[in-house]
This record gives sequence, structure tokens and C-alpha cells, in this order.
Amino acid sequence: MQNPQLFWKPAVAAGPIPDWRRDRKLIGKGSPGGEYFRRDNESLHTIKRRVMKKKKHTFRPESLMMSYGYKPSLSEGAIKSPIFLTSTFVFKSAEEGKAFFEVACGLREKYPDEEPGLIYSRMNNPDLEILEDRLSLWDKSDDCAVFESGMSAITTVLLEFLKPGDLLLHSIPLYGGTDHFIHHFLPKIGVHSVGFTPHQCRKEIEEVLEETGRADQLAMIFIETPANPTNAVIDIECCKKIADKYSNKDKKVYLGVDNTFMGPLWQKPLKHGADFSIYSATKYIGGHSDLIAGACCGSKEVMTRVKSLRTLLGNMASPHTGWMLMRSLETLKVRMEKQAKNARRIAEYLNEHPKVEKVYYLGLLKPGTRAYEIFERQYTSTGAMISFDIKGGEAEAFRFINALQLIKLAVSLGGTESLVEHPASMTHAGVDKEHLKEVSVTDKLVRLSIGVEYYKDLIWDIEQALDEV
Repeated sequence: MQNPQLFWKPAVAAGPIPDWRRDRKLIGKGSPGGEYFRRDNESLHTIKRRVMKKKKHTFRPESLMMSYGYKPSLSEGAIKSPIFLTSTFVFKSAEEGKAFFEVACGLREKYPDEEPGLIYSRMNNPDLEILEDRLSLWDKSDDCAVFESGMSAITTVLLEFLKPGDLLLHSIPLYGGTDHFIHHFLPKIGVHSVGFTPHQCRKEIEEVLEETGRADQLAMIFIETPANPTNAVIDIECCKKIADKYSNKDKKVYLGVDNTFMGPLWQKPLKHGADFSIYSATKYIGGHSDLIAGACCGSKEVMTRVKSLRTLLGNMASPHTGWMLMRSLETLKVRMEKQAKNARRIAEYLNEHPKVEKVYYLGLLKPGTRAYEIFERQYTSTGAMISFDIKGGEAEAFRFINALQLIKLAVSLGGTESLVEHPASMTHAGVDKEHLKEVSVTDKLVRLSIGVEYYKDLIWDIEQALDEV
């Protein structure tokens, strides 16, 4: 038993110390006369209620990334979750195994307070479950599913919610891999698609839909905002209204958003009406260019379907990848804030440079424009992605890229290091050239992913490379 004087005024007889008073998370030591000490004529029940009320607090996601969903007592007191490198899990009894499978196979609903049991790492794994719980905090979603890549997340969602004869409405441009899947694979299974540009308003988008002659077959809208690589913004709420218009009592039109460019911090698609918030977790979530992963957040209803197909396809992330992503989440906010701060300074420098024709950056949107209005309503940061048109064409772009010393030439984005690439000949090489031209992805476009380096070093590198053009 602990010394009563640590918690109580000695002048007041306290009696035996109940269990809840020994929980330091609840009551702590306090100071004489403070909130954690007994007041005259207070019952133990009143004290407990007062202390509980005093301790109630809602933590921000960044404060929970080190501990949420993990109990050290279940892992020998380890402060960090172990990597659960196991293919299967032992049941305590045959009855327990039966109960776990009943829930996993959808034979019955969970009982109140029943937790899904661990069965097999293709279905669930502690590292992935903890990671998914933590990612759900950022998007305020019911559930999350983690995949082996961003393309695994995107394709699983499209395959689950599209069937032969359906129409997919999508934004242009999209990431090259997504564009290829939509235009080269989906037609093989009888799924049709039509695109719209960020500059089109709701009326114009609906006209595009009607002109297909398949508007009544619309099953999903898939958008990428900001667009890769131009940073063009698309109104999620507008797309939600279109989805609702073409939904009926027999069919819901779903809305998916590739939120990779903004990461979990700077845009909340679900808040604006999206059904799915999808990520290449390789990028900002992973943040160190040392893993490949994807993630999808959404409601319990849609995520149950997504996870069911993920189990059948077997494209969930590995326990080791899940553990590495948990590590990365601990520094997510500080990394992204530093990257955004650097990007703003670099965009301002590029915008004034005589060899730069145009800069595509959210911080340079003009007030009063439709794009600016969407930005103000939908985003909380200008992000860390910059694209710009260099004066000239491919030769000048290549000369600039090849002259860089600190910034590395590589595809991908969102890592701690700054990267440069040439979208027209690299990430978007397989996209229809007419589509690219329509949305300003030309041979003179260069894309930068800004990292956490000292911003003056980055500007020096950019400046000396532009001098070579």
C-alpha cells in the first residue's frame, strides 16, 4: 500500500486506498491542497468523479502516434511495438478459433465489446492493426487498410466498387500508374471511363458525363487533388454533389480521392464528402524513401469490403513495413511542416527567376480565382510540391536537372531528401500526349519534391543549375 500522505490531507481519515487511486495515470502525486487531494466532507466516489473529470482531455493525432493502439504490457513492457514476424496465430481453444472465423468470414456480427481475433497475417497482424488505428486518427475515419503499395490501394478500391458495364469518372491528370490502369486494364473487364480537367465547373463535368451516353451507369468518381504534377486543385464537395445526383436507392456512386500530394495533414477528403482517402504511403507517410506502401481510409461499410478483397488478393503490407510506417508516423507532422516551409521559400525564388516561365504551386494561387476559393476551403497548407516551366523545352529541362548537385534525380516524392524529375518523359510517359498537353504537362515542365534540408542550400543548388541553362 502506498503512503496515504502522497494523495490525501493527513488531517482527514481516508481509509484503505482503492485500486483506482494507485493508478498514477489517473491520479498522480499532486501537491498538498491540489486537485488530487481529498477535500473536506468529500466521499471517495465524489473524489473519483472529480479526478476523472479533471483528467479528461482530447489529444491531437501527433501526440498519439507514439502510443495509440499499443499496450506495452502485452509485449513484455517494450515501449515500442515489436515486429510480429509470424504467418499464423495460436488459438487458446477450438471454440475460440471458431469464433474468430465466424467474425472474419462474415457469418455473424461481433458481439458487444468483442475484438476480432488474430488468425493469419494475410487477414490481420498486430503491426498492421496498430498502424491502421493510428492512420485513422488523421483522417477521422472509421477504419483504414494498409497495402503493399499505393497502386495496390487504388486498384483494390477500383476493382471492388466497379463491375462490367460501369462508368468511372476521373480527373485529368492522374498519376501515371493510375492512368494506365484505368485506360489499359479496366476496359479488359468491361469498365468504361471518361475524364474531366480541373478547370471544368460542375455543369461542364455533368455535360461530359451525359455525352458518354452512359451517365446512368456512373458507379464511381476518382480524383487526384492537387493533381500530379501540376498542383491543379479539384473541388471535392462539387464532385460529391455530382456523385449524389447520379446515385439512387439501388445504387450509390462512390467518391475516391488520391490524397498523396497533401498527406494526412493538409487535406481531409472524408470531411468534404469523399468515401475514400487513398495514399501512396511510400511518400509523406513513410517519408524516408526506404519502403513501398499504400493506405485507404473510409467508413466501416466501405472498408469492410476493401479489406475483404485485400485478404483475397493478398496485397496487404508486411509486418516489417507496418512497423517502419509506425516509426515514420512519429515524425510525420514535424517533417511535413519543415518541408512546406522550405517549399514556400523555394517557390518564391523560382517565381522571380528570369529563366522560369511559370511556377505551379498552391501558395501562388491568385485571390479571387475559383482555384483559390477551393484552396481556402479545402486545404490547410500550401504543401511541399512545386512544378515549374523552364524557358525552352526538354533540352533546357534536362540541362537544369543534370546540373543539380544536392537535389537528386529520382521519381517519388515526400521523402526527407529533395527530388527532381521530368514528368513528361518519366512518371507520365505512358499517359496520352493530348491529355498531357491539355493540362500543361509539357517537355518544359520540371517537378520538385522539397525535403527537409537547409533551404538556402536548396536555393543555391537550384540557382547554380539554372545558370547552366
